[in-house]
Parts: sequence; C-alpha cells; structure tokens
Amino acid sequence: MGFTIPARHARGRIVRLGPALDAILASHAYPPRIARLLAEALTLTALLGSTLKHKEGQLTLQAQTEGGAVDLLVCDYRGGEMRGYVRHDPDRLAEAPVEPSLFGLFGKGYLAITFDQAVTGERYQGIVPLEGGSLAEAAESYFSQSEQIPSLVRLATVFRGDAGHIAGGIMLQHLPEGEEGRERLHTRLDHPEWEHVRALATTISPAELTDETLSPEAIAWRLFNEEAEVRVLETTAISRGCRCNPQHTRDVIARFPAEEQAAMADEHGLIHVDCEFCSRRFSIALADLAA
Repeated sequence: MGFTIPARHARGRIVRLGPALDAILASHAYPPRIARLLAEALTLTALLGSTLKHKEGQLTLQAQTEGGAVDLLVCDYRGGEMRGYVRHDPDRLAEAPVEPSLFGLFGKGYLAITFDQAVTGERYQGIVPLEGGSLAEAAESYFSQSEQIPSLVRLATVFRGDAGHIAGGIMLQHLPEGEEGRERLHTRLDHPEWEHVRALATTISPAELTDETLSPEAIAWRLFNEEAEVRVLETTAISRGCRCNPQHTRDVIARFPAEEQAAMADEHGLIHVDCEFCSRRFSIALADLAA
C-alpha cells in the first residue's frame, strides 16, 4: 500500500508478505538465517518495486559479495510478481555466529538496485557498498548516496512454524516541494517536516509490521493519525512469479551452433538448463533441436 503526507512532503510504502513469500522460499531448503535474509530482501524489493510508475517496469535488487557466507542475492519485481534467490556457502554459514551481522553474512560487497522503465525504455542503476547492520540500513545508505533522498526503511520477518513465514516492511521518503515520482528537483536534508514524520515512523515495531490482524491502513493510521491529511494510494497484490519458460529456453539453445549444442549435452543427448529461482530443470534433446 502506498500513501503520501502532502503537508510534510513525504511518501511511503507499507508491505506485508505471507503466502507469496512461502511460495518463493519453498523452492529451496534454505537454513533459517538464509530464509530470513531472503524474506527481508523480498520485502525490500516489494517496497522499491511498488514505486514503479508502470506495471510493465521491473525492479531488480542484487547483492554480490566475497568473503562471506553469502556470495549472491538477487530479487526482482514486475507487475506485482516477485522472485528471489540466495547462493550461500553452508560451511562458512556454519562457522558464523547464530545471529551474524550483515558483514558476517556478506563480507565485502555491494548493493545494486536497478529500475527498468519498460514504457519509456529508461534504465537507472545505483550501486553502493553493502554496509550497515542490516539490509534496511544498506537501503537507506543507497537512497542517501545514490539518489540523495532522505529515507527510512524498516523490515521484519517471523517464522510461524507450520503456518509459514510472514514479513512486513515500511519505507518513508522525503520529497522536495513540487516533486512527483522519481524526478527530483532538489533535496533539503535538514527539512524539519521530514524529521517530524521520520520520528513518527521510527516508533513502528517489528511485531506491528508482521501482525496479520493489523492492516497496512491501520499501521498508517497509528503512525500519522494527527496529520492534517494522509492520502492512501492503490493497493497491489503480490504473488510469486518466476518467468522461466521451456519454449524460451529451447529457442535460446537453438541459436547456438550445432557443435556447441553437442558440447552442452550429456551422454544421453540431453541439454539441461536449471532455473535457480524456482529449482526447475528443463531438458532439451539434441534430436529435437536438429529437427
């Protein structure tokens, strides 16, 4: 759910994930700490992706690192559909503390956020060092360094046993007067109205973000009920959406020369292509390609 506070020149997003999150996590048998990390990353991706102007656009969040238990994390969002994947080293994860820091998980690396505007063809990417105590802090650093937008991000996730996972998040941003969307005129980092709404937003608790009985509208009301006006924007349903496609995979392989196709095949004449996002394998026969 999106919202704006016109008198404070602020906009926000509130996200809660349940079944869609479980559907994504179910594709891999992630250890609890890695599952929680991906849940937070998917929540952040939903917060960022919901700012896209057109449903055909795509938001991609990627963390690539070295020296940590996790060396790749990637999530993307398009039209309310999300997918995500984490590649990690089980041995390094076993050596890490029970609750490792962000650096303990990733080591040295960077966070890249890419906005692809399908309608206009514009593509914007910001890259910042992966720093801070959490993904939320890394995202705030991204907005501060890459976009010069004062922002607050809070992420929370909880595992409910047989009931699955639930995650929630809120993102609040300051917009200069006269600005709409992502086209900025300028930013005043010392704006007192921003400090006011930021102080209110910091009172949100992880329990509130993950409370299924508390709607996003109710959260906005709890935080900002004393404001003169809070405009609630359209709510977007979020679902798991992996775009792997057997026919597309076949078409791509068919473009390779016959000798390269033969080098890819196993002893049975099959080329296997794996989708890391959903753990599906597509097997393509050389004989079918030749035909």
